[in-house]
Amino acid sequence: MGQLRAEEFDRFVTARWSALLHLARLLTGGDRHRAEDLLQEALVKLWFAWPRVAEQAPEAYVRKVLVRAAARSARRRWWGEHPVGRLPDPPGAADEIAAVEERTGLEAVLALLPARQRAAVVLRYYQDLPERQVAQVLGCPLGTARSLTARGVARLRQLLADKAEPVEPVG
Repeated sequence: MGQLRAEEFDRFVTARWSALLHLARLLTGGDRHRAEDLLQEALVKLWFAWPRVAEQAPEAYVRKVLVRAAARSARRRWWGEHPVGRLPDPPGAADEIAAVEERTGLEAVLALLPARQRAAVVLRYYQDLPERQVAQVLGCPLGTARSLTARGVARLRQLLADKAEPVEPVG
């Protein structure tokens, strides 16, 4: 994108930021953090579409992206965040050792999967790629990628359950 287009984009964002953030907050039920994330996602999409929409209706484009992104995010069951009143204590050395041991164990179990299942699981959950992109990377149909991922995760669960030490009852 040329310097002039980049400057136009910057002027648009500067001029419309607060109104767009307000819209995003309304769409997310007042959650400022989710609203900022949605607006950032929408502006990234606008950046790539800017040469096409700059002369037409960039705000309408962003509005449509925001509404769609808000609808998608509302369908999520979990955000991965839990607000707390007090920050937790920093982790101790034992926590770091346990994390390294857990990661090493997971890597060892991952190595037991067939190569395509392992690749599908790693691409989908470690690299966080969408299913379509996993299929493209693996060079297979979408259904095959989904199947490989599901079978890989099921096998991982089985291997991890077998690896877990049984707990002795107290008493």
